Amino acid sequence: MDRPPGMMDVAREAGVSHITVSRVINGHPSVRPETRTRVEAAIEKLGYRRNSVARALKSRRSSTIGVVIVGSDLFELPRILLGVETAAKEAGYWVSLASRQGESTTGDLVETLQRLTDQSVEAIAVVADRPVAVEALTRLSIGVPVAVVMSGNVPNPDLSFVEVDQELGARLAVRHLLDLGHRDIAHLTGALRTFDARARVEGWRAELAAAGAEGALLEGDFSAESGFSLAHQLCAADAALPTAVFAGNDQMAMGALAAFAERGVRVPQDVSVVGFDDMKGAGYLVPALTTVRQDFAHVGSSAIEVLVRMLGGEPAERHKIAPRLVVRRSTAAPRTAS
Repeated sequence: MDRPPGMMDVAREAGVSHITVSRVINGHPSVRPETRTRVEAAIEKLGYRRNSVARALKSRRSSTIGVVIVGSDLFELPRILLGVETAAKEAGYWVSLASRQGESTTGDLVETLQRLTDQSVEAIAVVADRPVAVEALTRLSIGVPVAVVMSGNVPNPDLSFVEVDQELGARLAVRHLLDLGHRDIAHLTGALRTFDARARVEGWRAELAAAGAEGALLEGDFSAESGFSLAHQLCAADAALPTAVFAGNDQMAMGALAAFAERGVRVPQDVSVVGFDDMKGAGYLVPALTTVRQDFAHVGSSAIEVLVRMLGGEPAERHKIAPRLVVRRSTAAPRTAS
């Protein structure tokens, strides 16, 4: 081995997960005696204790991971935090939570991070919905491992990134509509100051371009009200109504469904509608909403797993999670293609 052994090497040698290795290192009581013996033997065999573990134990201060929330457009936050807390507890860590809502500045973020480091947290997960947070992190020297959740494409070798592949999700939605025969697919965007909305625009645009199709772009803000308003604009425009609409999220899709109902536009007979998120109740809208499902709890737990690996001496990493298309009754072939 050309590098010092890491936690993943110990996990492979012992035939366990890196989370189990972390529990053994932290003295977590939930590890079975035979498993603990196997892990300790692997640590001894690889010499991990003399290097990475010794340093980690020497610098360990609180067994606490800080979580910073930046932004007010994170509807999925409860499920992310559930994943964070569950994975942290399993790995033997407590969670300390801090938040900055609204239009936070770099100074606000620095102050929040300083508050957490003053509490001697071992690592920090930053749940961010906009570029300012990640841009600020690239200029700070925090001194502990950092993982950014819901991040954009901001390169930084010292930070880990955990995110759902938003562009892929948009491409899945648009490809589904293209496969049904749609060639005019409008996109009602979410708030373009956020990572997710911009990535979904890129996915929509790329998939249309690859197919030689087209569609109008109307800017919204992720709310049902904006979806309602933009759908009314589509109906009132001089141009023909597109045969399909890809909404920035399920809330916007819900607003669009209400507007189309008011206008007497039938879904999916006159226009197909696809959302994004698979929010609770999406399958009970009328019609049931075709959407892109994100596993937010898995996002949160993955962030903790990445931080645990970094605490064990592993390098920063970028971890992308694939979303999944959920097809329901709000999409169908356009009438001209039937």
